[in-house]
Amino acid sequence: MKHYLSSAAAAIVLMGGIGTALAETIVLQPEQETVVREYVKKQPLASVNLLGLELKLGSPVPDKVELREVPNVKYRVAVINDQTVLVDPDTRQIVEVLH
Repeated sequence: MKHYLSSAAAAIVLMGGIGTALAETIVLQPEQETVVREYVKKQPLASVNLLGLELKLGSPVPDKVELREVPNVKYRVAVINDQTVLVDPDTRQIVEVLH
């Protein structure tokens, strides 16, 4: 039984590693990132200040934050705490923080 628990624990660790690898995949091609940056320059978005929201992959974006559509890009853009972020419109989770 002890061996089984070790194998199960190892499987969980491996699955966690796979999840991390998937979360770090690139969501934008360089051309699309350029499109997003140019859009934000031409269509400035007011920054929404959200105390306590950590801007990282997978963080949920509250409904009160307006998400803007960017031409030819699947994700939506918002500016939170003076940082431009890409958000999955279906889940409202951050998929990339642009620096």
